Amino acid sequence: MKGEMLDLMRHLAWVGVLLLLASLVSEVLAQRPRIKKFAPVARNLRARARGWWTMAGVVALFYLPGPGGVLFLFAIVSMGALRELLTLTTRHKADHWAFVASFFVVLPIQYLSIWFDWYGFYAVFIPVYGFFLLPMLSVLRGRTHRFLSRVAETQWGLMVAVFCTSHLPALLYVDIPGFEGGNLLLTIFLVLVAQSADMFQHAASVAFGKTPIAPVISQSRTWEGFALGVMAAFVLGGLLSWLTPFGILPAAFMAAAIAGCGSMGRLVMAAIKRDRGVKDWGHMNDGQGGFIDRLDSVIFAAPIFFHLTRFFWAV
Repeated sequence: MKGEMLDLMRHLAWVGVLLLLASLVSEVLAQRPRIKKFAPVARNLRARARGWWTMAGVVALFYLPGPGGVLFLFAIVSMGALRELLTLTTRHKADHWAFVASFFVVLPIQYLSIWFDWYGFYAVFIPVYGFFLLPMLSVLRGRTHRFLSRVAETQWGLMVAVFCTSHLPALLYVDIPGFEGGNLLLTIFLVLVAQSADMFQHAASVAFGKTPIAPVISQSRTWEGFALGVMAAFVLGGLLSWLTPFGILPAAFMAAAIAGCGSMGRLVMAAIKRDRGVKDWGHMNDGQGGFIDRLDSVIFAAPIFFHLTRFFWAV
């Protein structure tokens, strides 16, 4: 146990070095952008690097009492993300009990089942039982106006904000032979790759992009940037394989999967914002939006990364 803790601390120290380098580079680029069109990219990199330090500090603090602390932290994140999503949904007083159940029944049960490591339950609880519970609660009020839209939007909110997000701390409970005590590093790997790939895709789209993936939704996300971002994630995943039990080549492919899912997830959430006529999901101190704005690429990649990890490497 002591050796495992020392290994974890050593790995975390190297992660701190990487964050420090990223912060230094981002500060230099943001203050003196050589090319004008890259100025917004440089400012975004600086804001994200600062956010990484905040995230790393908060996760480290909550990890001190054990994995349960991180689980509690992400339950709070899920609650904030769910509030952001449901704020923009079609609401009716007939959905009051469905909203109450989402926050105070479904969300706690999902995270408690992860805490008890009931994989067979939390893997299907929201997509199956939550899917049927919400319309049952809403239909009892007998209001049919936009019923399908109201129910579907609440179900979508639970899937994104609670189900997908909960797979981040669920990584801490995956039993991988020979990797005992190192599961926190898997969460770090996921976040670093998803966030780095997202930034690289943005920069590559600005530099080389010619073909927008979805022009009506975003002109700054191109197929060229997407491809280069996935390639960069592939390389980064191999370089960060020491954070994982995968090995260099499998880590590279896992990183590519993270980048692809994360990029599409960000585009999906951008489409929802465009539909609702808002720029950000929420408002935080540094102008980086809300919980979902910070984690949209990570949220979409988390379930894929979790299930691939569990299928190929868990006992």
